Amino acid sequence: MSEKEKVPYVVTSKSYTAVAINAASKAGEWIKSRLGTVRELGTKYSPQDLVTEVDKGAEQMIRRLILTHFPDHMILGEEGVEPGPEASAKALKEAAEEEYLWIVDPVDGTTNFVHGFPFYSVSIALAHKGEVIVGVIYDPSRDELFVAEKGKGAYVHGNRMTVSGEETLAQSLVAVGFPADTTFALPLNMAAVQSLAPQVRNLRAGGSAAIHLAYVAAGRLSAYTEVGLKPWDIAAGALLVAESGGKVTDTAGTPYTLAVNHIVASNGKVHDALTGVLKEAKATGLE
Repeated sequence: MSEKEKVPYVVTSKSYTAVAINAASKAGEWIKSRLGTVRELGTKYSPQDLVTEVDKGAEQMIRRLILTHFPDHMILGEEGVEPGPEASAKALKEAAEEEYLWIVDPVDGTTNFVHGFPFYSVSIALAHKGEVIVGVIYDPSRDELFVAEKGKGAYVHGNRMTVSGEETLAQSLVAVGFPADTTFALPLNMAAVQSLAPQVRNLRAGGSAAIHLAYVAAGRLSAYTEVGLKPWDIAAGALLVAESGGKVTDTAGTPYTLAVNHIVASNGKVHDALTGVLKEAKATGLE
């Protein structure tokens, strides 16, 4: 075969994954190096919704790394969207038309980062025609990289992940969250905590939705639920859970899409019981 007849190189999803891994790990290392240096604290939607120059710098870094390889792809990043649920829904709607959409949370767990509490992560997902096909979450504090490709499983440290085996809520370790939106989401999450606490083995609230989802995928948590999240909190982690054999839906049990803000992710076995508790407590956010 002559040079001219060679088949052109086709970019596969593997290359997308390699770019996502590279962007997440480079940004994560940089974020970790900035720990303890934050001077200027800004707030976005509420006094609890923090943003720092590190969030903004990390997002710029990730954007540059992605666009170098895929200049015609669209990027939906947390720091490029106005604060509040309406703005993120609008941004997602506009971006959803794109064939290839990267969904980026440069620092998921900014409050933890600011306080030096080592539970924050970089979350990068790639959606093709609205369906997530690559999900990468990097936890710089533990140097843990969680990677999933649609249809190819999910991995941490190169080892295949599978969800945990708990069959009942009474055996389950369940993560919850306390969101920045104190008017709508917080009371609903508190109602969920109130109802879940007596029924589960224990509750955890680490403060990073992305790591919670990665931990469900890795079998370290039985389930995770929270009302009032954004697309960039969930996209990568939802694929990790699905590819590890778990289940991801909204709080009413409807299958996950990028538009879902109120989430239940579980090992699948305790899923219906968990959504049942939320429904009974009127804590789905969908009433």
